Amino acid sequence: MTFEKVRGMLSKQLMVDEANIRMESRLVEDLKADSANVMLLVIELENLFDIEVEDNAILALKTVKDVVDYVDNAQ
Repeated sequence: MTFEKVRGMLSKQLMVDEANIRMESRLVEDLKADSANVMLLVIELENLFDIEVEDNAILALKTVKDVVDYVDNAQ
């Protein structure tokens, strides 16, 4: 459930086909996210899932799995 929402969000934001977004996909290396994309992602995550992403956690979000796990643990 969380993965599908995160995948859809990333697909829209980064203009990447959802079929190419997997749990092991790296945000920067594989999906070509830059720092601005990551900040937008954090804002969208906070709004969509009604959570607060800690500043120190942002640097730890390297893969789609990291994002999904963070959201699941924050809820």
